[in-house]
Amino acid sequence: MTLLYPLQSLAAHPPRLSPGYRSTIKRAPQKPLIPIRQTLSELTGPVYGHETVRENDNDLTIQHKGEPLGERIIVHGHVLDEDGRGVPNALVELWQANACGRYVHVVDQHPAPLDPNFTGAGRAQTDASGYYRFVTVKPGAYPWGNHHNAWRPAHIHFSVFGHTFISRLVTQMYFPGDPLFPFDPIFNSVTDEKARARMISSFDLENTQPEWALCYRFNIVLRGRNATPMENKS
Repeated sequence: MTLLYPLQSLAAHPPRLSPGYRSTIKRAPQKPLIPIRQTLSELTGPVYGHETVRENDNDLTIQHKGEPLGERIIVHGHVLDEDGRGVPNALVELWQANACGRYVHVVDQHPAPLDPNFTGAGRAQTDASGYYRFVTVKPGAYPWGNHHNAWRPAHIHFSVFGHTFISRLVTQMYFPGDPLFPFDPIFNSVTDEKARARMISSFDLENTQPEWALCYRFNIVLRGRNATPMENKS
């Protein structure tokens, strides 16, 4: 499986330099990038992690002794190629803040409580049709200091690996109707409105489980004109 983008799809992805997102000003390359030829081992080597996916790694609510606090949700969908075909055996990883908007990370000093029963990371492998499924809790919004009164909309980070380590793609999934969308420079670094919409999950009543969990569908399209915007392609 190749997860590379054709040139015509790059306009839908966020540029490396987005002045509204202040940290990109120092982080973006100042000179043209130099392409480096990929070796055979890079193109064919195994991905770290496929073989270690355990049966319940996709359920973030049962990783500890107790249940995490917050709204339990199901997030599911398909990893698709440019023709809408499911991509089998892709490694899908996610990480997120807890229901209070805090990550389990030493640099996160947001004065919100940590949840001892929620680490915020999971993994799954797509089946023969490209389908994946996670159970988690809905993450909270959090302040991030980019500008006055800056808050990130609730989101979940997704990483998709192909059959080689260099074929990793990273994106973010948002929730429908979030009032913070107009104020978030990361979300709006994708200037194409239709492309931004592809980062927003859809509420899935059909697969919502009564009296247990709401469900959201998020399909990840790897390339082509309908590709999901990716953070590492521009």
